[in-house]
Amino acid sequence: MSTKLMRAGYLITTLLSAQLLLTVACGPAGTSEQDAGLAVLAQGGDSYAQARPGQALLFPRDHGAHPDYRIEWWYLTANLQDAAGKSYGAQWTLFRLAVQTPDSSHNNQVFMAHIAMTTPAGHLSFQRYARGNEAGEIVRAGVTAEPFSAWLDDWELRSTGEQWLPLEVRARQDDNAMHLQLRGTAPLVLQGEAGFSAKHANGGGSYYYSQPFLKASGQLTIAGQVIPVEGDAWLDREWSSQFLQQEQSGWDWFSLHLESGEKLMLFQLRQKPGQQTGRQGAANFLQGNLMAPDGSTTPLDPGRIQLVPVQTTRVAGRDLPLRWRVSLPQVGRQFEIQATIEDQWMAVDFPYWEGSVTINGSGPGNRGKGYMELTGYPVN
Repeated sequence: MSTKLMRAGYLITTLLSAQLLLTVACGPAGTSEQDAGLAVLAQGGDSYAQARPGQALLFPRDHGAHPDYRIEWWYLTANLQDAAGKSYGAQWTLFRLAVQTPDSSHNNQVFMAHIAMTTPAGHLSFQRYARGNEAGEIVRAGVTAEPFSAWLDDWELRSTGEQWLPLEVRARQDDNAMHLQLRGTAPLVLQGEAGFSAKHANGGGSYYYSQPFLKASGQLTIAGQVIPVEGDAWLDREWSSQFLQQEQSGWDWFSLHLESGEKLMLFQLRQKPGQQTGRQGAANFLQGNLMAPDGSTTPLDPGRIQLVPVQTTRVAGRDLPLRWRVSLPQVGRQFEIQATIEDQWMAVDFPYWEGSVTINGSGPGNRGKGYMELTGYPVN
């Protein structure tokens, strides 16, 4: 069989695996697009390992893959500037999805990768799929813990030395590319309760850690033009077997670099209409963490986080909240978050909004830049 036919057959198998993930996980016919894209995250995961509090994270082991869990990702975003002060954004993400039970006799891991770049002129997004291969034949995707490397084809995030940091990210699609060097300035942060991040008041969650203290330098290539850039980057790592509960519709997630040198992580998981469970009777499940420049943390009281959308914009047939008012009286912060450009829609098979934002308030702890992710908003 020719190499071209082998690659074509492999691609078909991979796409069928992705389609299986959608059709098996999505439930009955008539399921809406946003429910279909998130259904696998809300499925019960009884046949998989479960994320629970009290499990210590170990490194470098946990930089690697966790195939006994259904869902996992390595998620890098960067807020960048060129020599003229123009702003850019970059995203590199590798997802690992288990599509059958862990005791399956054949490989059950599907990898999906996304890259995106935000430029002064607009937003670009791309995707790729691959199927893990136990036999070592045409291995196109995978993750190793030591030395760390996560890749799908030539889209790769890897350590450049004997330690986890520094890192390097590379990806090319047609005449667009990113190549960044990433050095850490403070230790990684265990989110939630020593790395267990609750996602619902009645239980459930993920293992979650961040490396928000990354300085990035390198270049972006946009339509063949090479642009030297530098700035701040943020790496998130999560794995779980049931990320959402059935009554949750999606999330709003923020990773923010403040001018004070602090980092702020905020998220809310939104309840579906008519569902009123949650902490202190709130409709949505909120979490936050303020991280000092030395890596020390201040977990935020969910009952005192005020995260209010103040403006929606029509993007990809959806009304998306692209401007927010945030009040955190526990740490004396109040500011607004706004998208740098409106259309940073990830036009991929599992679509969502992911893009760069600015933070505007009074004082360095209330100004900065970052990234925002919005999922589960319906077409209307």
